[in-house]
Amino acid sequence: MKLDRKAVTEEGRAVHAPNFPQRPAGFTPDSRQAWVRLVLALMIGSIGAVGMWAVVVVIPVVQAEFAATRGAVSLAFTLMMFGFGLGGVIAGRITDRFGIVPAMAISIAFLGVANVLAGLSTMLWQFVAVYFLIGLGTSATFAPLMAEASHWFERYRGLAVTIVAGGNYVAGAMWPPIVNWGVQTVGWRMTHIGIGIVCASTMAMLVLILRAQIGDDKVRNHANAPPPRVDLGLSTNTLTVLLSIAAISCCVAMAMPQVHIVAYCGDLGYGVARGAEMLSLMMGCGIVSRIGSGFLADKIGGIPTLLVGSLAQGFALVFYLFFDGLTSLFLISAMFGLFQGGIVPSYAIIVREAMPAGEAATRVGIVIFASVFGMSFGGWVSGVIFDATGSYAAAFANGVAWNALNIGIVVLLLIRSRMNVAKAGPGFAT
Repeated sequence: MKLDRKAVTEEGRAVHAPNFPQRPAGFTPDSRQAWVRLVLALMIGSIGAVGMWAVVVVIPVVQAEFAATRGAVSLAFTLMMFGFGLGGVIAGRITDRFGIVPAMAISIAFLGVANVLAGLSTMLWQFVAVYFLIGLGTSATFAPLMAEASHWFERYRGLAVTIVAGGNYVAGAMWPPIVNWGVQTVGWRMTHIGIGIVCASTMAMLVLILRAQIGDDKVRNHANAPPPRVDLGLSTNTLTVLLSIAAISCCVAMAMPQVHIVAYCGDLGYGVARGAEMLSLMMGCGIVSRIGSGFLADKIGGIPTLLVGSLAQGFALVFYLFFDGLTSLFLISAMFGLFQGGIVPSYAIIVREAMPAGEAATRVGIVIFASVFGMSFGGWVSGVIFDATGSYAAAFANGVAWNALNIGIVVLLLIRSRMNVAKAGPGFAT
């Protein structure tokens, strides 16, 4: 039979054109355009994560104004983190269905309005409740934005995800001094109103630019992704539970310095400004740790990387128990930031290494939500312990104990992975 090349060509166009009908012409993964998108995503995440750190700075002044306990004011952080975790699930579903731009638009609206309402709060319960809305507004800047960035890269996908995840640490390095300056200059109320207006307008412009870069590009299908590389001999449900408990444990420990270092410095007589600088230094070092953990995980795997980070975090927490000089606290906070920054992204790496790709997004969401719960509970319980004992020594000791539980679970997973590699042969985990 003769082949009608014109008919085949026309038929091929009819069949194949709809597969990528909305992909911008010329876009390829790992391209220059992908890196431009990544920079925009990092900027959006760095600005939008302000809600995670503003509350840490204003805890002392809000406590003084409302004549409340430290634990009562710390509930604002707890609700913010709960909103952050819950909002990540909701924003993720919106992103999967409609794309990242609508999810970010809703996030910006929540963030802007909620910060203005925080500044207008006349009672403590109003301030605390509004921070739940701020958490919802912040949520789209983390997990959904990481998921979106993963579709722009293939060769450098892990690095890209950790860079976007570092946005909240960039915020932690950038925002505390700015918020503290605002509190000292115009008060915490006007500072919140200013944050709402500036962040909403700036993020809106960046999202419009990102939308122009993305166009109508669709999310990729990962159904044909490579299978799991690590065999732990556990069901996905059992592994999810273990990782969730580990995430809660490490984040309870992590929350103590991150949430209370500003107030701790104020109690020691160094002033909240020094505490804000300390928090900024901690988060700045965390950026290095977060990105470096991606490189390390590519070399040794997610579970060993998580164990290294957990051991190092516990090591730094112990130092807080014995040293409280200003210089010592700056050094320990820098060390803490360098040690703990890569812990949370390691859970996502482990899920992808040990679970089917078709379940990865759901399982990562569950584990990240568990880590958010740990941060929420850790920030609150540390304030309660302070109220009960009059110092943060017991709160730091509580963090060390929770961190030990995390290490125990990770060691168990590492042993199981080594045992199953030995049974299956060295080629399984390569």
